[in-house]
Amino acid sequence: MSAHRTSPATIAPARGPRPDPARGVFETLLVRHGRPIELEAHLARLESSVRSLYGAPCPRDVRELTLDQAEGISLGRLRVTVAPNLDGLPAAAIRAATVPSAVVFPSWNQAATVTGLMVEGGLGAHKWADRRLLEAAQAGGELFLPLVLDADGTVLEASRANVFLVDGGTIATPRADGRILPGVTRARVTDVAGRLGIPVREEAVSLDRLLAADEVFLSGSIRGVEPVRSWAHAREWPPGQLTPLLSDHVRRLWETDR
Repeated sequence: MSAHRTSPATIAPARGPRPDPARGVFETLLVRHGRPIELEAHLARLESSVRSLYGAPCPRDVRELTLDQAEGISLGRLRVTVAPNLDGLPAAAIRAATVPSAVVFPSWNQAATVTGLMVEGGLGAHKWADRRLLEAAQAGGELFLPLVLDADGTVLEASRANVFLVDGGTIATPRADGRILPGVTRARVTDVAGRLGIPVREEAVSLDRLLAADEVFLSGSIRGVEPVRSWAHAREWPPGQLTPLLSDHVRRLWETDR
């Protein structure tokens, strides 16, 4: 396969403040028929972030509040935010919203286009409630996503998801080395691929390698497995085989998640 090169003009430097820890951290959970998907994994990651950042556990009522808010939701999402209150103690807030069915495990017709955003050192291993930097970079609507790269051009993650590439039947994804969010769905995709006998490597991924890949897809807590169509409308990836295969298997797991 011929090499694909990208112009520096397609990689924008981040503009805006780095996330402010005082604004808290959050988890977004898909809800199907009143059940929050991957609840235990999301609560465990939230607990880890809260203890690391604020030196205290999550509020005891987070689980109960999350389950209460999920009741009666056919298809939607919950955003569970924990931030220090006026006394410096972690406090929780939950917001619910509906989700269009078309964005959950989207088809190729809903495939994303990504473009580069340089954030030196990445955004780190926490899901920051302060999204100002990413919101400033968002352009072209929900299907046009910033893809975060470190200063050396290493691919890290998309603004709302982890990133995977497929090359010759092998899957690669950037290491969870403190520069990216260790995604709940990322872990699920890796597990499913292993069960299917598909090799998965966690390793450094350059942008040139990403552009030369056979397939590129994203993983996230609402969209599940999301195909990527193009890089900045310049490099086009065709529909692949492993992306829909993994999407189907993860979707079936979520449909039976109790």
